[in-house]
Amino acid sequence: MKYLTIAIFLISQLFVQNLFAAGSDGSSGGKDKSEYKQAVNLIKSAKKYEKKEKIEKAQKRYARAYKLLIKSNKKKPNNADTLNYLGFTSRKLGDFENGEKFYLEGLAIDPKHVGINEYLGELYVATNRMNLARERLEVLMGCNCEEYNELKEIIDGTKKSKY
Repeated sequence: MKYLTIAIFLISQLFVQNLFAAGSDGSSGGKDKSEYKQAVNLIKSAKKYEKKEKIEKAQKRYARAYKLLIKSNKKKPNNADTLNYLGFTSRKLGDFENGEKFYLEGLAIDPKHVGINEYLGELYVATNRMNLARERLEVLMGCNCEEYNELKEIIDGTKKSKY
């Protein structure tokens, strides 16, 4: 009887641990978060530093985010959101060639991806390929989203792009 009680107690403890683990959002610490989520947080932080003209700090965060996204992409390839951010961080780090490659891979998976279309359009503006930028704008035309307006302003020259 004593062993049965101990066994039931141990099984119930395992059940409770698994129950709490299943409901976790992974936000308890850096190691528990996925590489993708960590990268997204770094990108958000980098954008804030960019707005404050703290470019060196922004660049360090983009570089760290890029490394995490590479790991994430190896674990879970063919994710348009990951490829979008790989393109974005590459572009922000000045690597337009790889940025374009990642964006195009993402569009092959999801041709209507709003973020990719906007950011690829921005890359085309930065590399002086306005006809291709306008094509990305056409894809976004019916989305009724801020990405369309952002890209339009950059193409029209009413808003400056920082790559």
